[in-house]
Amino acid sequence: MSVEHVITEKLNQSFSPVHLDVLNESNRHHVPPNSETHFKVVVVSDKFDAQRLIARHRAVNAVLAEELANGVHALSINAYTQEEWQALDSVPKTPNCKG
Repeated sequence: MSVEHVITEKLNQSFSPVHLDVLNESNRHHVPPNSETHFKVVVVSDKFDAQRLIARHRAVNAVLAEELANGVHALSINAYTQEEWQALDSVPKTPNCKG
């Protein structure tokens, strides 16, 4: 099972998101082809209501602790409430790798 699939499953189970994107951005970095080391997640969940951004990030990091300890080098987290998501024009773009 791919790391991307595992991340998707874990986030779905933990947050019951109304929207979820799991993007493997490894190809934008200096890693071997087909790597699964750099990810961006966009998670929209009611579970983030009344949570500060740092608490949301900690929650996502806790759910993905095993992946972060075993090969996932970078994780960009975009965690929103439904209200924030509806008011958003676009998700911040990931900057290009400088390495």
